Amino acid sequence: MKCPYCNFHDTKVVDSRPTEDNMSIRRRRMCLYCNKRFTTYERYEDTTLMVIKKDQTREAFVREKVLKGMIRSCEKRPVSIEDLEAAVDEIEISLNHLNQKEVTSTLIGDMVMDKLKELDEVSYIRFASVYREFKDVTGFLSEVKNLNKEDN
Repeated sequence: MKCPYCNFHDTKVVDSRPTEDNMSIRRRRMCLYCNKRFTTYERYEDTTLMVIKKDQTREAFVREKVLKGMIRSCEKRPVSIEDLEAAVDEIEISLNHLNQKEVTSTLIGDMVMDKLKELDEVSYIRFASVYREFKDVTGFLSEVKNLNKEDN
C-alpha cells in the first residue's frame, strides 16, 4: 500500500478490525519511511450474476428462486429439502465457476433439470412440463420416452 503522505511503497498494518456492518475491514497502517499513520478499508468485490431471460430482459440471479422452483416440482415426493439445497449449491457453484457476468435462464433451467433427474424422475417430469412449456400430451410423452431411453 502506498503512503498517501510521502508516496513510499511500503507500509505495515498496525490494527485491523471489521466495520460495524461486517461488510469491510478497517485497517490502520503506518508508513515505514515517514512513520505517519492512515486508514484503509478493504472489501470484497461483489459481482452480481445476471440472468438473461427468454424475453432478453435481465435480472439478478436469486438462488431462492431456483430453490423455490425445485421445491414446487418435488411437492409430495420423497426428496428432502437438504438434497434440494445441496443441488442448488452445486448449481450456484457451477455458475460461478463459469466466470461470466451473465448467463441465460436456459442454462440454469438445464442445470436444474439435470439435478432433478438425479434426485427424482417424477419431479424432473413435473419441472420439464413447465420449463419446456408442453402444449399437449405428446410433448409430455416424448419427454417420458427420452427419460426411459436414458435409463436403459
